[in-house]
Amino acid sequence: MTDQHAELDAALERVIATARAHLAAVKAAEGRIDDDDVWQAYVALNNASFEYDERLLDAFGEVTPWDVESIDPNEADERFGVGLGGVDGNEPTDPHPQVVSVRQRRDYRVPSVAALIRVAEAARRSAAAEDEESEPVEGVGEAVLELLQTGDGSLGALDIPELEPLDGLVIVSEVAVPLDLESFDDDDSAGPFRPGADDQLVGRLDEHPFLPTEGDADHDHDHDHGVSSAR
Repeated sequence: MTDQHAELDAALERVIATARAHLAAVKAAEGRIDDDDVWQAYVALNNASFEYDERLLDAFGEVTPWDVESIDPNEADERFGVGLGGVDGNEPTDPHPQVVSVRQRRDYRVPSVAALIRVAEAARRSAAAEDEESEPVEGVGEAVLELLQTGDGSLGALDIPELEPLDGLVIVSEVAVPLDLESFDDDDSAGPFRPGADDQLVGRLDEHPFLPTEGDADHDHDHDHGVSSAR
């Protein structure tokens, strides 16, 4: 076996070893974001793959399916970053508040209560099991809640012809304490949205219904937006 072939075999063994080390680091991290051990194992695997690809090309004119570039381990952290604590974990804590609160309100006009309830009941039936008989929807409030629950939970689930959007409002604040739902009763509709004494208003986004022209009928539920900053 020539020295070139021995070097190629050794490079392949390094790919296998670094791949196993990378997998072990990923398993040990258990889903933690920006884990330094995972990052270092990634750099080692990347560079071992690059080296093997280069040696295979030199020896036989062949390449691997891996499209990688060499990463300088001494510059890797500076170029790509690691965790929030920096390279050694001793980077100062971010001085800014770490919780942002977004409060949103949008009102709707109901042109036809019967039409809205029909749509909500259809949504409830589609979400129910095949052998389950769904209960009728009672009232516009329950209808809107049903559409949100059977949709994706966002206000986009209410972009239907049976609801005519009116003005809306989005308020962004920096808060010291995150929302604790357990501290509010289920029937308390105001408490979770009431600003705290230490909350700092960043700004508000005003939403106004976009009134289409005759040739713009596809945008019935679009809003235009106006931003008002508190700073």
